[in-house]
Amino acid sequence: MKTSKSFLFITVACIAVLMTAIQTPAAEVGQAAPGFSLTDINGRIHNLSDYRGKTVILEWVNPECPFVVKHYASGNLPATQKAATTDGVVWLAINSGRPGAQGDFDPAQVEKWAKATGAAFTAYIRDQGGQVGRLYGAKTTPHMYVITADGTLVYNGAIDSIRSANKADIAKAENYVNSALAAVKAGRPVKTPTSQPYGCSVKY
Repeated sequence: MKTSKSFLFITVACIAVLMTAIQTPAAEVGQAAPGFSLTDINGRIHNLSDYRGKTVILEWVNPECPFVVKHYASGNLPATQKAATTDGVVWLAINSGRPGAQGDFDPAQVEKWAKATGAAFTAYIRDQGGQVGRLYGAKTTPHMYVITADGTLVYNGAIDSIRSANKADIAKAENYVNSALAAVKAGRPVKTPTSQPYGCSVKY
């Protein structure tokens, strides 16, 4: 009986360790950003490795999340996107929501939404299986990542410093993405490399 209990305990412990390993994101600030290959809504394949030599931003998005609505309807995220992409940054908006989840827009809906909000991302990608979202540990929408030209992840966290769905707070907040991009361009370390993301949970 004692042997059976010990075996059960060891088995449960091993499963717990295995599950932790499976769920632990591979993305770590200061380390190489995990590679991936995803197809956007226009059928174009995006391999992270193809963008070596360019700064890349990954934005986890859900068009129906109130926090995403805040940053798009106010013009904050579109302006941040436009400034970045004009400067040569690759901006990939990724929706890791499962099929049928809130904000799981089809390509026509995405096009309509992007036009209405003035979105200026490089590409919009549906990661419906959630593989890349889990690989990066994306928790919320929005959740932002900045990757340097040499493939190093240098920022992981919120779009800005005020955890709120109130548009009025945008002007008072520090835009962490803009700050990270400015530091990268100047060859300086990112002052705030990590922050707690806020928003709606990613609908895996």
